[in-house]
Amino acid sequence: MSISRKKGPLYLQVKNILKDRILYGEYQVGTNIPSEPQLENEFSVSKITVRNAIKELVQEGFLEARSGIGTKVIRNTVASKLYKGKRFTEVLVEEGRKVKKQRLHAEIVDNDEGTEPFRLFGKKSLRIERLYYLDDVPYIYYSHYLTMRVAGTEPLALDFHSLYDFIEEQGISLEKFRDEFGVALAPSHVEDKLHVKKGTSLLKRSRYSYDEKEEAVEFSEGYYKTEMQQYVVNYDL
Repeated sequence: MSISRKKGPLYLQVKNILKDRILYGEYQVGTNIPSEPQLENEFSVSKITVRNAIKELVQEGFLEARSGIGTKVIRNTVASKLYKGKRFTEVLVEEGRKVKKQRLHAEIVDNDEGTEPFRLFGKKSLRIERLYYLDDVPYIYYSHYLTMRVAGTEPLALDFHSLYDFIEEQGISLEKFRDEFGVALAPSHVEDKLHVKKGTSLLKRSRYSYDEKEEAVEFSEGYYKTEMQQYVVNYDL
């Protein structure tokens, strides 16, 4: 993952990359993250940049810095204000699975304003295509459509990790979600990316996200290869 001053403070970019690796199982609880010199070399940044990134993750409770021993991962989940359940990826990581995301494409697109869900966003929206890997095998294909209120930068510069962190960084607070699940045939380009046979039925998940004014911010459509792993939700009551 490349970083650039055009994308904001370097230490925040390094922090977000490390946090993503923690949340998606690359750095597991109880293990040390790479040393400061290793991270400096990987990201081509200064020692102070790496230390500031680690300091923020320590303050957020993900890492524990131990002098002379290294920096250990102590938590790999995030708190949600919306519900007490665990995110699907958190369930997978707790089971020892590794999840990785790859951004495939981002562009501003014209909407067909007469059809759902695109009429929610007006004439244009930002579309982002992402592929998720489970233990290095293609597993989920997602298309995200975002209001132009979020698209305040060039699409090619949108190299973020967490979609919802990115939305919050634009000053937009998400207050309401609606998920819909069904079984559907994926478009041919999605079948190719997921390495499934043509005509294979997949789990389809659609999500609508709204701000405090109940204005649409996001519509996402994902196709899951549930033959690899069923979709799971665990609730802590």
